[in-house]
This record gives sequence, C-alpha cells and structure tokens, in this order.
Amino acid sequence: MAVPYYFHFEALIHTFRILDLIDILTVAIGIYYMYKLLKDTRAVALLKGLLFLAILNVLSHVMNLYVINWILQQGMTVILFALPVVFQPELRRALEQLGRGRIFSKAQNVNEEEMDMAINEVMAAARVMSREHTGALIVFEREVGLNDFIDTGIIVDAVLSRELIKNIFVPSTPLHDGAMIIRNGRIQAAGCLLPLTEDRTLSTELGTRHRAAIGLSEQTDAVVVVVSEETGVISYTYGGHIYRHLPEDQIKEALRTFMERPRQNITSMWKWGGKK
Repeated sequence: MAVPYYFHFEALIHTFRILDLIDILTVAIGIYYMYKLLKDTRAVALLKGLLFLAILNVLSHVMNLYVINWILQQGMTVILFALPVVFQPELRRALEQLGRGRIFSKAQNVNEEEMDMAINEVMAAARVMSREHTGALIVFEREVGLNDFIDTGIIVDAVLSRELIKNIFVPSTPLHDGAMIIRNGRIQAAGCLLPLTEDRTLSTELGTRHRAAIGLSEQTDAVVVVVSEETGVISYTYGGHIYRHLPEDQIKEALRTFMERPRQNITSMWKWGGKK
C-alpha cells in the first residue's frame, strides 16, 4: 500500500532542522555567486557545451545506444580532469575575490585628495596623448598586487605628473611600448608586459594594447586606462570588460569610484558606460 504524499511532507517538516536551512541557503548563495562570477565570460559557452554532452549521455543511456554511451562516459571522465585547466582563469578569479575580504584586504597608502590628483594628472596626460594619437597603457593597482607584472618592466618609483606620463609614452623611447603601473599614487614601474586576453568575441578594432588591458583586468582587480594610437579614443577596462567612447568626466568619476571603494562590485559600475 502506497503511503500518501502528505505523510512524507509531514515527516519532512518534523525532521527539518535549522542546520538544514543553513545548508540549503549556503548552497543557494554559492550557486548565485558562481553564476555572477561566470556571467559574461567564456565559461558560459563551455558550460553550455558540457550541459549538451550530459543530455546526450542521458539520451544514449535511455535509448540503449551502448557504443555512443560508452564513448560519452569515457569522454566525460577525461573532461572532469580537464576542467581545472579549462576554467583556470575563472577559478583564479574566484580565489582572488575570496582573498579580497576584509581580513586580507590591503590598505591604500594614499588619501582621497592624493588619489584624486593622480587621476586628474593621468586624464590630463591622456587628453594630450589622445589629441596627438600617442598610444598609452596606464594601470591603477588596487587590492590585488601586481608585482609579477612590475618585475617585467623598469622600476621608476616617481611622483606622478602629466609631464612624466607623456615622456614615458613618447614613441620610440625605451618604455613607451609597455604598461605604466601606478601604486599608491606614484608611478611604480613602466614598460611592463601584461597578459593578452583570449576572448575571441572582441571587436577587430581592438589591438594588442586594448587586449592587454582587458587581459590584466580579467586576472586582477586593476583598472586600466587605454589611449588608442590609431583613433585617439580614451577607454578603460575593469573585470574583463572594456568601456569606450565615454566623456572624460565620466571616466574620471568611474576611476574615483573604483579607487575610493575598492571592494565595490563591477555590476554597480554599469552606469559609467556600456561595455564594448
């Protein structure tokens, strides 16, 4: 004799504990933040591919397609071992975001006025370089340290000024072809090499300089200002996205917001401009 469903429900209610609620909420929050982490990244397409293979595996089992089912099962085993490699950028970003909590946060050794002055100097130099079609790549370090990239360039450790920025990016000079990294309101290094993004959906208008800016913002929480050598357009990157064709005042305000509130989430920055 089958037991009515309401008996199962009543038994579930009586055995339900507060720890079960915490368990369910923890899993739900984890799934939500995983979705936010993977949204608008290459991982979404990869997950769709894995979901298709999983559905195909179930169908082959139900329809008794033994050869196809065996091949898919062997393939899924290989994929499980390959997942850490395939999702390496996303896993790295998740661990970095976990380490950006208050316990591990790194205090900026610069006050708001000094940071505002640094942003004004950078944008003043960018304005001139934009007019002269001089390419530039300027990185603002935030909570994730950039020593690995600083080591690829030349240590400058100088007071930040628009004149020095323009001199660094003068064509045919030793430091013009790399990135300049700003730490605590000072020019820490120049001529630094940045990782290129592997995103193949980007516009063909974006050259190596822009792809390097996006690549660094994918791996760290840095904000990167880019001046295009071809068009003179000033843009900035953050969180793997590039924001272009914005008024100078809007870029300044976005930079101030990022630097004043380092732990602010990228989703709150959509008002500063559309991603391209």
